[in-house]
Amino acid sequence: MSKLLKLLKKIVPLGLGLYLVYFSFENTSENDRQQIITAIKQADLQYVFLSLAFGVFSHLARAYRWNYLLKPLGYQPSFMIRTLTVMISYFANLGIPRSGEVLRATALLTYGNVPFEKGFGTIVIERIIDLILLLLFIGVGLVLQGELLLGIIGNPSFGSTSLVVFVLVVILFVIGIKQVKKSQGVLAKKILIFFSGLWSGMLSIRTMKNKWAFVAHTLFIWLMYLAMFWVVTFALPETNGLPLSAIIPAFIAGGFAMSATNGGIGLYPLAVAAVFHAFGVPYPEALAFGWVMWTSQTAMVVVFGSLSFLFLPFLSKK
Repeated sequence: MSKLLKLLKKIVPLGLGLYLVYFSFENTSENDRQQIITAIKQADLQYVFLSLAFGVFSHLARAYRWNYLLKPLGYQPSFMIRTLTVMISYFANLGIPRSGEVLRATALLTYGNVPFEKGFGTIVIERIIDLILLLLFIGVGLVLQGELLLGIIGNPSFGSTSLVVFVLVVILFVIGIKQVKKSQGVLAKKILIFFSGLWSGMLSIRTMKNKWAFVAHTLFIWLMYLAMFWVVTFALPETNGLPLSAIIPAFIAGGFAMSATNGGIGLYPLAVAAVFHAFGVPYPEALAFGWVMWTSQTAMVVVFGSLSFLFLPFLSKK
């Protein structure tokens, strides 16, 4: 059963993404498809390449920022090793959602000699901080275009059933840890060592010395994310000059799409197009923007991720 569940977790997001590609194709007329192709061909590539440059800056800043969390733990793998492991994590997430975080910690163990549980703990903290920044963007988006944004990404509600399930999971986890602590078995000791290392990795944010530098890098990363989205609007005449009140909701919708399917395949162009179309951009051109944006991002991850897989072993001499 567990193998079946793991298989479904890999197949379902990819299958959903491919279905949405088919859905997008079937729900556009032949004339619309020709307009989309024409718009993509006429896109000003200088803005697309500028967007890719912003994307590279964000990945480099993430790799640099990671050192602030690793240093209090007593580990300082080189900047190049951190950068390559970050890129292979993005590449892995295109195939299996959330597998990149595990692969990133594993690669850091192999090539940076950082214990897996401690490295993974720092990655968990990074993801929590990313979630906080995403929530801040969502807050801004809701202020600017709340009704539109909720209509596109859905109106999530945290009902009583979800709350009960969450509380039960927390209680069972606490009880399980207490039982493990009482046990003298070898497996129990290994579990305690793992969670102890994970916890110390997460707490490294409290003991790091350069907290303001960490905050500055975090803001820079998300500014680059927004910039790489914003500059592509200048690549198409129909999206050129869109206000911030349209760009931020579209940016948020695209972010949700990236997490819902493997790298946003199929869903990303649809989500972004829905926002821009609501602001008066003709749907074929709005969809063309989504495909230009998604294709350029994905191509960057594939190229740099593949190169990272190739060069990381040579760099570390392993």
